[in-house]
Amino acid sequence: MNLLDQSFLTIFSNIKEFHGLSSVDLGIITQSFHKQHYAAGEEIVRYHDDNSSVFFVLQGAVQIKYYALSGDEVILRDLPAGEMFGELTAIDGLPRSATVVAKTDSLVASIPDKAFLQLIHTNPAFCTAILKRLAGQVRRLTERVYDFSSLDVRDRIHAELLRLARENMVSPNTALISPAPTHSDLACLVSTTREEVSRAMKELKRDNLIMCNGRNWQVLDVAKLTRMVNEVRGSLE
Repeated sequence: MNLLDQSFLTIFSNIKEFHGLSSVDLGIITQSFHKQHYAAGEEIVRYHDDNSSVFFVLQGAVQIKYYALSGDEVILRDLPAGEMFGELTAIDGLPRSATVVAKTDSLVASIPDKAFLQLIHTNPAFCTAILKRLAGQVRRLTERVYDFSSLDVRDRIHAELLRLARENMVSPNTALISPAPTHSDLACLVSTTREEVSRAMKELKRDNLIMCNGRNWQVLDVAKLTRMVNEVRGSLE
């Protein structure tokens, strides 16, 4: 194995679904991957495409979104390096349910659906990782449906900030979200306007719950933000 192959193998090993694989198995699997660079803003897959490959983000970050008939953009999720997407189409054979674009300059690897399914069928550790991933998606969507059905705009913003904080903890009670979403992106995530997000952020700054320095947001009291969200969610948590 040359140095370039070893470098890519190291990158692939950062994908958590591959953590249960041996270095030998990982080396065999990565031989079937097709790697491609995407510039920021470039489409990787489009809504209703019939391409059924599964994609892994090796470097950079991607954004999953779709557009309403009104033209409004709805952001579903951002995926950093180490994440994957496209597994639903590979499993059920249906067209893509969303558009995925490179949020930053990114290196993405793809694997054909048949190779992905074979890996599931022949490797119990990988199969378990995919099952846990799908279960996590169901839980995340359940929470999001609850939030959109029950919470007002300000509370939805708080809930999304809490989710981001939990993914970026730097101490037991503080988080650093960097790079933070723009106010427009955060508005698309919770189905509101940029003005509503700006208003909610000003309130959080005034209450010393968050400190913003450009695209770096420091959540100063995650425990208090958690209590605020739990109070309006009621029995969900």
